[in-house]
Amino acid sequence: MTVSQSTGAAERRTHTEQGIERKQQLLDAAATLFSTKGYANTRIADICAAAGVAKGLVYWYFPTKEELFAELVRSMRLQLRRAQAAAMDPESDPLTRIRQGTEASVVFMAEHRAYFALLDVERAHDAGPELDAVLREGSDVYANDVIRLVRDAQSQGLVPDGDPRLYAVGVLGVVSSFSHALRNGSLDVDVEELAGFVGDWVVRALSGAVTGGQARPRRTR
Repeated sequence: MTVSQSTGAAERRTHTEQGIERKQQLLDAAATLFSTKGYANTRIADICAAAGVAKGLVYWYFPTKEELFAELVRSMRLQLRRAQAAAMDPESDPLTRIRQGTEASVVFMAEHRAYFALLDVERAHDAGPELDAVLREGSDVYANDVIRLVRDAQSQGLVPDGDPRLYAVGVLGVVSSFSHALRNGSLDVDVEELAGFVGDWVVRALSGAVTGGQARPRRTR
């Protein structure tokens, strides 16, 4: 590689890094403004001003406000899944991993409560077909993650037979309900304490404790 080629490659890397940084600045500013002012009341100009970038630059990354919101949702979803993955011990059994992922979810949602409060508002109102699709996409991703773990737990006799989709709805519902109660002030407890409580709740429910039974080996067919 010649000196000019090396210099050109370094400049491209610098430009790429700057682009990633500017894009994240816009997402961070949008997250704050959407959470405080609401999606409908936040203008692109407001986001650019908060991020400290020229108004025209935002359209290079996000042609519309809807696409910016969609990218924000996907970015937060990725961060949540990374937090879940970091908390789950790959050597542990699947039921333990469900507990670990559940607890990590409660903590993450508490740390980003303004963002999840925004999602509560958007789901309660008519966000439009494009935004509704993005929100549903996220719910499907989380559900599929839990379904896979439930199936693994059933195959090891840790969770009773039953439709894994129903179990997944229960897990996600418990996390969502307790996290929502923490956000709106219905609960006044330490976040780590709540995470442990929700993790215990989920494990007891999945293992069959709610029916007074024990986990049963999966029936062979």
